[in-house]
Amino acid sequence: MARMRAMFGLAMALALLAGPSHAQKSADTLRIAWRDAVTNLDPYYNQQRTGLILAHHLFDGLVHRDPETFTLRPLLATAWRYIDDITLEFELRRGVTFHDGSPFTADDVVYTVATILADPDISVPSNFTWLEAAEKVDSHRVRLKLKRVFPAAIEYVAMVLPIWPQAAREAMGAKSFAEAPVGAGPYRLTGREGYRRLLLERFEGYYADSPKGRPAIAKLQIDQVPNAASELEGLLAGRTDWIWNFLAESSDAIARTPGLAALRAESMRIGYLSLDAAGRTGAANPLTQQKVRQAIFHAIDRQAFVRQVVQGGSRVPEAPCFPTQFGCEAAAAVRYDYNPTRARQLLAEAGYPDGFDTELVTYALPQWSAAIQTYLAAIGIRARITQRPVAAVVRQTLDGDVPVGQLAWGSFSINDVSAILPFLFTGGGNDYSRDPALATLVTQGGASTNPNDRRRYYSQAIRLISEQAYLVPLNTYVTTYGLSRSLAFRPYPDELPRFYLAFWR
Repeated sequence: MARMRAMFGLAMALALLAGPSHAQKSADTLRIAWRDAVTNLDPYYNQQRTGLILAHHLFDGLVHRDPETFTLRPLLATAWRYIDDITLEFELRRGVTFHDGSPFTADDVVYTVATILADPDISVPSNFTWLEAAEKVDSHRVRLKLKRVFPAAIEYVAMVLPIWPQAAREAMGAKSFAEAPVGAGPYRLTGREGYRRLLLERFEGYYADSPKGRPAIAKLQIDQVPNAASELEGLLAGRTDWIWNFLAESSDAIARTPGLAALRAESMRIGYLSLDAAGRTGAANPLTQQKVRQAIFHAIDRQAFVRQVVQGGSRVPEAPCFPTQFGCEAAAAVRYDYNPTRARQLLAEAGYPDGFDTELVTYALPQWSAAIQTYLAAIGIRARITQRPVAAVVRQTLDGDVPVGQLAWGSFSINDVSAILPFLFTGGGNDYSRDPALATLVTQGGASTNPNDRRRYYSQAIRLISEQAYLVPLNTYVTTYGLSRSLAFRPYPDELPRFYLAFWR
């Protein structure tokens, strides 16, 4: 905390030397800075929140979800209906063009779906395990065939199924397309400086009746910076108009700075500790023992962690999901109190009376990981922190090389636990439990049309996850935003900043 206050003081001094902060209103350019650099701009090949944000600006999907009401509205499709329990038919919007001027048709939908289903390298395959195929009916009608009954299908279509232009992607090749993607969204990519800066401009050919609307701001400049200090210094010095995800204690100082404002909003994201119960990092890993994992639960004062470290109204989620998500049955979870004495006793029973050494891999704010390290040290677990960028931690996690991970998941803002439990517990790269019984329960929960049956399966899954202490839910995220007062910007609970809805005051 002291280090962050020192960095903030330095940034403030630099800002004062630079003069007052002025938004880039005169150039109609919104200057954005974030530190979670997107290195692959194709939305199917990154699992980053910043990648999802870019996807919703550069691309459109078939369906739009209203950010306030979560009502599903037409986007590239004007209407849809179930032909039978596993067939969705979409009527496609006419007169839509991609950023390169090519027309949007059913062929683009069929190509997108066929490609992602056939490619084992897409970043989050659990988002599409319910989808069997896409079939063209005619030039502006297409059907999605589901593998099984899947009640949340339309929400997935709205949030994680952006449509590629077949002709452009085939002509460019997948690698070049990922560097300079072509979509049908409200903004188009017009330039980049490696991975340091992305330049977007309003797509003047965007269709007028889109529920996203025509962007009021002509240009977006996105700087992908190395750390939180760089973000903060840029905002205070007037080089940046919008930042997010900084320490809550900086919010008040930003709000007191002339020309700046600070906002906070809880988002559909949870932070958690992933524990290598399956022994993916080695059979001798102490975390393969249930008592060791339960000891970690007892070692962490999660209420103090959210109150004193995360701050801003963060909550402790009892279940491994966001509280509003359908199927997030918190009452089913086993409760673990903060009890270091019990934690040390469990370690001794597991054969580790003197504790052990391990690695804590994370992209969380350093103050957060330091707090977890301190809690673990108090019961004898000596955790060496490996702090890396998000993309690097994601790769290390998928490779099975993370004994303890302090991670987070935002479920692609889908308000259903089918967007988190399959991601973590059905055998994919993020599954560190590898429990077949658990995977079956999670799969059954997503395959039923009966809400009560779904709740029952998910309750059993949550009970098993917590009994076995496969994962420690730590905190909900309260997203912090710092911005120029000249910018009218509204945060939404799904943690998707919508710059196409922002405007200059």
